[in-house]
Amino acid sequence: MPGIDESLLEAMRLPGARGAAVVDWISGLALGAVGDAPGGDLEAAAAETAELARLATESGVLAPAGGDAGGASGGDPGGASGGDPGGASGKEPPVQDLIITNSDAYHLLRFVTTTFDSTVFLHLWLDRGEGNLALARIRLAEMADRLVLG
Repeated sequence: MPGIDESLLEAMRLPGARGAAVVDWISGLALGAVGDAPGGDLEAAAAETAELARLATESGVLAPAGGDAGGASGGDPGGASGGDPGGASGKEPPVQDLIITNSDAYHLLRFVTTTFDSTVFLHLWLDRGEGNLALARIRLAEMADRLVLG
């Protein structure tokens, strides 16, 4: 099972990858990063994406209908999580991932579920002209499922 550095290097092999980071959404600190940072400032990018992640995870509006984290409202691409509604920890985040687009890039934030109360997400920054959003989302989900923190 890959750790933070191995996961980030794997993310950078995706077509169009410009940068990747593992961020704690409580503190806003990057636990690891590779490549370029959006805006050129890794600390600012980590803090700002952590704020987005915090808002999404604390939103009752974005939670799955019926409280089922693996519910029909989104599902997991390719079934990467195995369809376990409660996950291994029973603490699935209410949101699996966030996708933010602008005129030249995609930003994917994928929440990492662990056996403890995880507050970590993967942030992948893709060039819009070269990146494949669907492929990146699937691979990021797979990476998040395999990521070993510690």
